[in-house]
Amino acid sequence: MGSSSVFWAIGDLLTWTFGIFEIIGNMFNYSLLALGFIGLFYWLNLQKKLNNKAKNEGTLK
Repeated sequence: MGSSSVFWAIGDLLTWTFGIFEIIGNMFNYSLLALGFIGLFYWLNLQKKLNNKAKNEGTLK
């Protein structure tokens, strides 16, 4: 078994491993995008509550 057989085996393994991305497609990208928007809206809602609390306590500058 020469070195070329080892490199071909590694190449075949990587080709097979990266084949899962064809199955997943853009679902991972869409999931991250949705998670980012959920986090954004959560933060904006929290910031609004904190601003209102500071305004009521008179600590808002």
